[in-house]
Amino acid sequence: MEGKDGRKAAALFDLDGVVFDTETQYSLFWGEQGALYHPGVEHFEQRIKGQTLVQIFDAWFAGQDEVRRRIEEGLDRFEREMAYEYVPGVEEFLRALRGAGVFTAVVTSSNAEKMRNVYRKHPEFKTYFDRILTAEDFTRSKPEPDCYLLGASVFGLPVSRCVVFEDSFNGLKAGRAAGMKVVGLSTTNAPERIQDLCDVVIPDFRGFGVEKVKDLLA
Repeated sequence: MEGKDGRKAAALFDLDGVVFDTETQYSLFWGEQGALYHPGVEHFEQRIKGQTLVQIFDAWFAGQDEVRRRIEEGLDRFEREMAYEYVPGVEEFLRALRGAGVFTAVVTSSNAEKMRNVYRKHPEFKTYFDRILTAEDFTRSKPEPDCYLLGASVFGLPVSRCVVFEDSFNGLKAGRAAGMKVVGLSTTNAPERIQDLCDVVIPDFRGFGVEKVKDLLA
C-alpha cells in the first residue's frame, strides 16, 4: 500500500533522547522538582518520562496552582537555555531517509513553545521532517498509541509500514501498542532494560541506515 505522494514507508521519531541528546538535562530538572515537591518518591524523573506537562501536573500536582506556575516558569527558562545537541548520526540518517523516499515525522509529547526553542537553536530542523506532531495534536499521550497512530494517518499509511524510534519506556510501549516496528535508543535506559519492548536496540544512528529500516518492514 502506498501513502501520499506514492511513498511506501514512514519513520516516526520521538524528540528527546532520540533526535536530541537532552534526557540527561531533563533528568536533572525533574529530579530537582521531585526532590523539592515529592521527596518521598524515588526516581521521580523516571516516573514522568514520556508524559506531557499536563499529564505530569494532573498526576502529581493536582490543585497546586502556585506550584504548577513555578514549575512551568522554571521549565520555560530551562528549555530556552538547554543544549539541543543531535544524537550522533541522526542528521545523516534523516537525510538518507528523505533521499530514499521515506516519510519522516517527529512525534513528541513536547509542546509548541518547546519546539519554538528548538527552531531558534536549529533553523534547519524542519527541513529534516515532513511533519512535526506535538502534544497539542493528540489528547492521550504515551504509552497510549494515539500519537503514533496519528503519525501513520497523516501519511495515509498502515501501521505495518511505519517504524518508531523511541528511548523511553512509555514511548516504546506506545510504538508497540500502535502495532508498529520499534527501534529502541539506549540513550536513556540500558539496552537490557528496553530490549523486550522493541525489535532492535541501538546506541545511536551511526551505522544504522535506510536498509535496516527496509529490513524491519520486509
